[in-house]
Amino acid sequence: VQLQASGGGLVQAGGSLRLSCAASGRIFSSWTMGWFRQAPGKEREFVAGIRWSSGRTYYSDSIEGRFTISRNNAKNTVYLQMNSLKPEDTAVYYCARTTDWGTKAPPAFGSWGQGTQVTVSS
Repeated sequence: VQLQASGGGLVQAGGSLRLSCAASGRIFSSWTMGWFRQAPGKEREFVAGIRWSSGRTYYSDSIEGRFTISRNNAKNTVYLQMNSLKPEDTAVYYCARTTDWGTKAPPAFGSWGQGTQVTVSS
């Protein structure tokens, strides 16, 4: 499967963005889809994950309830709704998939696509 993230942009602090991750190819029901981000000079960081079959979710503590991950099975797409954005949320955001439910470790994920840049101005 190939994954393509989109929807990034420039937004002021306190604003919102919705990212999309479109999959070309089958997403298996056992997969967990995840969102990550990477800021300049920092390691790639887990943001949120969702089980494709059930829609069950889990998040990084750093998100503090501001982001929501969801999916549309019919459209083969995963979303990340980001609210109350902060300058520290500035990063390139990526989507990826894993068969290891609950993991937040980047090496456990695959099918990394090109990311989408999110810039939050203060």
